[in-house]
Amino acid sequence: MALDMKGKDIISIHDLSSEEVDQILDTTQILKMKQKLGESYQPLKGKTMGMIFQKSSTRTRVSFEVGMWQLGGYALFLSANDLQLKRGETIADTARNLSRYLDGVMIRTYDHQDIVEYARYSSIPVINGLTDLLHPCQVLSDIFTIKEKKNTLEDLKLAYIGDGNNMAHSLMFGAAKTGMHIYICSPSGYEPDSEITRLSRLDAAKTGASINIESDPVQAVENADIIYTDVWTSMGMEEEQEERLKSFSRYQVDGSLVEKAKEDVLVMHCLPAHRGEEITDDVIDGPHSIVFDQAENRLHLQKAIMALII
Repeated sequence: MALDMKGKDIISIHDLSSEEVDQILDTTQILKMKQKLGESYQPLKGKTMGMIFQKSSTRTRVSFEVGMWQLGGYALFLSANDLQLKRGETIADTARNLSRYLDGVMIRTYDHQDIVEYARYSSIPVINGLTDLLHPCQVLSDIFTIKEKKNTLEDLKLAYIGDGNNMAHSLMFGAAKTGMHIYICSPSGYEPDSEITRLSRLDAAKTGASINIESDPVQAVENADIIYTDVWTSMGMEEEQEERLKSFSRYQVDGSLVEKAKEDVLVMHCLPAHRGEEITDDVIDGPHSIVFDQAENRLHLQKAIMALII
């Protein structure tokens, strides 16, 4: 590989250079092709990766665990109940200890600062499997999926309709690093974090991308190449559900909204979907949807990350 990424943490796409993003995407393509051809590729034989889950998961756990096995390594699942963190052991001490046993760690948690602190004290690479602020592995696999379908990323328009959450934040960084134009369309009070917006615009200035904040879904999807959405109520925010259903009522991705984008628009969702809320059945199951392609590509993308950094 042109760039040596061994030992590098994957905490935020903002921390990656555009060249590193390209290398991850290129490696993903190679590993996906090898898997489809039935070719064994096991660069991580004898390696171990810990998977710390403080948030439940379907796609993240299965894709990382299967991916590590396919690369020849072993993935160790560690739930919040399996560690001493709940009994008062510090994040720093946990990181120092696990660094002596493992070759890499993936963490899926709530507070983004927890993973930042963990990485500070870890001597092995740390992968952000999701925090309340960012979801980099999901977005890198989404970018790979878009490139796979469109054969390019530069100058595409991506309209994200919904909450200015961790997905919106990482999509902003992903678009900025790859030359896409992104429109984040959220109700008043649910816009993306202002510091993430500032940082993503700094990244975008280097690639010709643009970061746009919009409130009207119809304007946001006009001439869009991709429409992306996510749940209106993320994990841990269940007490806000009724209020959010009212606030987001006109932000549903339905057939009429999709018709206002380009004829060959792609529709994406990171899953799990709350069908009938942020997206309708006819759209998620319709001809524009690539939702399950992007879900599959989590496996290939995360294999690329593990192969590059462990």
